Amino acid sequence: MIISAGRLLLRPFEDKDAQALYLIHREENVARYLPNESYADAGEALSAIRFFAACVEKGRLPFVLAVTLNEQLIGDAGINEVEGSPDEVEIGFCISQDFSSQGYATEAALALEHFAVHAFNLKKLQGRVMQGNAASCRVLEKCGYRYLFTDPHAPDDPWGKGMLVYEKTL
Repeated sequence: MIISAGRLLLRPFEDKDAQALYLIHREENVARYLPNESYADAGEALSAIRFFAACVEKGRLPFVLAVTLNEQLIGDAGINEVEGSPDEVEIGFCISQDFSSQGYATEAALALEHFAVHAFNLKKLQGRVMQGNAASCRVLEKCGYRYLFTDPHAPDDPWGKGMLVYEKTL
């Protein structure tokens, strides 16, 4: 299963992606805003990749795909249950700093969202962003999400500063 996203392809992860995924998630801006998704080493990234690939194969959440440009892994994008609120689903995306500010996160998010509506029969999606992550807020706004509130007690906020919650009705 491959999703075409403008200049990108979203595809299931493969074992060969482990080192690149590990390095992307170690980048300063990625680690700052997604600290719960930083991998200790390429082996831990490989375990995550295998878990994601199994979920994609079974068509269940978390549904996380590799984001590629000209066959190079540049990030990941997925949908998952909101931590602490299993009736809510959120979209997430991560693009390497080397490829940021070029519209790739927006392309990936819109393509994944379109797929998710049909594959999972979703009516709403959330975007949850750590305080200070203006780039991800801009991506969500470009995709048509609207800011709802700041959750000061979000269980997925490792810094305790609150998560900005956005939502889009599909």
